Amino acid sequence: MTLLDQSEIKDQTNPLNEMPENQNASPAPTDEPLTREALLQAVTRLSEAPDEEISTEGINHLKQQFYQILNEEQRQQREAYAAAGGDPADFQAPEDPIEEQFKAVLNTIKERKAAYRAEIEAQRQRNYERKRAIIDELLAMSNDTDNVNRHYPQARDLQNEFKTIGDVAPEQASDVWKAYQDAVERFYDQWKVNKELRDYDFKKNLSEKQLLISEALKLDEEKDVILAFRRLQELHDKWRSIGPVAKELRDEIWGQFKDASANINKKYQSYFEERKQRERENEQAKIAICERMEALDFSKLNSYAAWEKMTKTIIGEQEEWKKLGFATRKVNNALFARFRSVCDAFFAAKAEFYTRIKAEFAENLARKEALCQQAEALQDSTDWKKASEAIIALQKEWKTVGPVAKKHSDALWRRFVTACDTFFDRKKKNVSGTRRMEQQNLRAKQDIIDALKAILDDADADRSEAVAKVQDLRQQWQATGHVPFRDKDKLYDAYREVVDKLYAKLDMRGSSNRRQAPEVDIDSLAKGDERLYRERERLARTYEQRRQELNTYENNLGFFNAKSKNGDSMLREMERKIARLKDDIAELAQKIAQIDARL
Repeated sequence: MTLLDQSEIKDQTNPLNEMPENQNASPAPTDEPLTREALLQAVTRLSEAPDEEISTEGINHLKQQFYQILNEEQRQQREAYAAAGGDPADFQAPEDPIEEQFKAVLNTIKERKAAYRAEIEAQRQRNYERKRAIIDELLAMSNDTDNVNRHYPQARDLQNEFKTIGDVAPEQASDVWKAYQDAVERFYDQWKVNKELRDYDFKKNLSEKQLLISEALKLDEEKDVILAFRRLQELHDKWRSIGPVAKELRDEIWGQFKDASANINKKYQSYFEERKQRERENEQAKIAICERMEALDFSKLNSYAAWEKMTKTIIGEQEEWKKLGFATRKVNNALFARFRSVCDAFFAAKAEFYTRIKAEFAENLARKEALCQQAEALQDSTDWKKASEAIIALQKEWKTVGPVAKKHSDALWRRFVTACDTFFDRKKKNVSGTRRMEQQNLRAKQDIIDALKAILDDADADRSEAVAKVQDLRQQWQATGHVPFRDKDKLYDAYREVVDKLYAKLDMRGSSNRRQAPEVDIDSLAKGDERLYRERERLARTYEQRRQELNTYENNLGFFNAKSKNGDSMLREMERKIARLKDDIAELAQKIAQIDARL
């Protein structure tokens, strides 16, 4: 047993030896969102832990997270209720069995904690009463100066018992410790212990305290500031349990230990100050992210590219958020809720846009599939005029239909183009045949002109034979079909020139300037013949039909826009048809005029 000096008692009550409030504080809550089921499991597991391991701060944190999630779900239910036409004021949140279980577990923990605290307080009160009793016994023994040596074993037992007694209430601890130290010192002052034994105790206590100083100095090399601080508290507890040293060394040895402790305490304090500074910086950075995201306008996004570009912006802000640590505790959760609300609003709007676009794509898909079916139904048609107009109309309608999903777009377009190209390729082959026939007709009509020129150049030819040959060649001319459009006018002029000369030379009708419509041989019909009237009516009907066809083609040509190879081919075909119709109309007009002259 050792003797404690009064000055050492005062040094050991220095505030540096006290445990800081935040030493056992729970870690800050994580930013990761949880489900209420997971929080219920967490609080249930916590309720099964021993009483001394249940953290009030941890319980409060789980409760805050649980009701934050529950309130958000009820808010969404209220908004859904309002969106369905209900009055938000009439909304009643449904009973939540998970909440009832959560409350039940919290009540259980609360009752256990209350009982535990009551037991702790009762035990501390019993400890206080027993320690006061020991102090009173030590004081009584120190006052019994005649029997101090006889009381020495009992005094040592009382001191050992005092050390084994648990904690008292914090507000009583300092007074009880000081009273105990006073009582022990009074006892040892009265006890005339052997000087050698006293010196031995002082020497042993000095060695133990020097060892604690050495360990405290090593803590300065520890990189984990929190761990170093906790180990320092353990060293202070051991220091208090060691007896005094020689009076002349007490101030020095305590000063060394206090200086070593001051370095650790300073680092500990600096660590928290730096952490608070980082938290303030993180708070400002998170506020800036929230403000940037709240300034984004989602209402004007109307395309996939725009939404994907905005998605990259949002994800970039989320990645930036993840790089930041905690903000100050009082605003960290509020900032995360603010940040999360913008993210949720964006992704909800994006989901709504994609749902709407998906429906539009489905409608466009159905329309384009219908156009493909119609084009495929026309691709084998031989009614070139009607089918061409129908397919052109389908192509125009195709341009008015909006886009479809990319996975269908190329296949549908190929299907539609294949059907259109199939028809126009067939039509092109048919037109190619027509062109070959036109070339044959061109050569035939050139031969007719050459034959007419030969009659014109034959000065010795018999007139009646020449007239017969001319009439035969005229019939061959009319029986011969169309020639290429570019050669039509030149060829016809050459034909009319030689015919007019032959009419004049052979005096076939008395006037070489009268234009003939050589399709009908009206020379064989007598003036006033009924067949002339019927022929004129037939020609007049044909004339009107050709004019109507010409108007239709000219109107369609005004709306036609050819940008593809097939479209250009169709345009040329329509121009040839218009030229032929004009040629037919001119010849019909000439024939009607010729008949009118004979009537």
